[in-house]
Amino acid sequence: MALTVENLSFAYPNKDILHNINFSLEEGDCLMVLGTNGAGKSTLLKCLNRVLQAQKGTVYIDGVDTRKLSGTELARNIAYVPQNHYISKTTVFDTVLLGRKPYIKWDITEKDIKIVEETLQLLNLQAYSMRYTHELSGGELQRVIIARALAQEPKVLLMDEPTSNLDLRNQIDVLNIIEEIIKTKKISAIVAMHDLNLALRYANKFLLLKKGISYRFGDTSILNPKSIKNIYNVDVAIEDYSGIPVVIPM
Repeated sequence: MALTVENLSFAYPNKDILHNINFSLEEGDCLMVLGTNGAGKSTLLKCLNRVLQAQKGTVYIDGVDTRKLSGTELARNIAYVPQNHYISKTTVFDTVLLGRKPYIKWDITEKDIKIVEETLQLLNLQAYSMRYTHELSGGELQRVIIARALAQEPKVLLMDEPTSNLDLRNQIDVLNIIEEIIKTKKISAIVAMHDLNLALRYANKFLLLKKGISYRFGDTSILNPKSIKNIYNVDVAIEDYSGIPVVIPM
């Protein structure tokens, strides 16, 4: 699987948001999209998933222009976990089952049930299967929303601030799950995030946005004190702790 984004641009009627964004991913890549508030991170994810229609540029999956895919075909390739979730009075099982919608024609099949059960097991949600989603904690609900996305069997998983509003333990748990999913399911993930230290710990590729422009794209080496200063206007040092780079504001 390969995802390629070429010259992607988006603007609202009175405001330009993204300008000629370019990057590419291979199977197993985890890309962190970083930048200040308003840099265009969430907008980029929505353009990739066609929640918003980019005015310019092309997104390819395995060489196919996603504009040529139907909504159902797109949902079989790209799954989106938004920053904010609408909570309805449905069980965890039924919520995850909604992720099978792109595959259901007339009725739910044994395969759909099996995939939901396997996904619940993957995210350690078996015990919550018949619980209602509005009764869950923030960390539990986040895992359910990720499970719903994974039930789509996507090639690319888009996640907008998946650790926002989570305590430290749940942040680590969610990102560990994402890391494991990328390996076991052999998919790619694109994650919009603010926490640089978590980004450095879990990603192998980075896209730095500055006022809607791609400042830099590449591996860990691009996330250095100079680029962080340029993006966030903060002086930092980056130190190694047990093989993990740590960003320290000065």
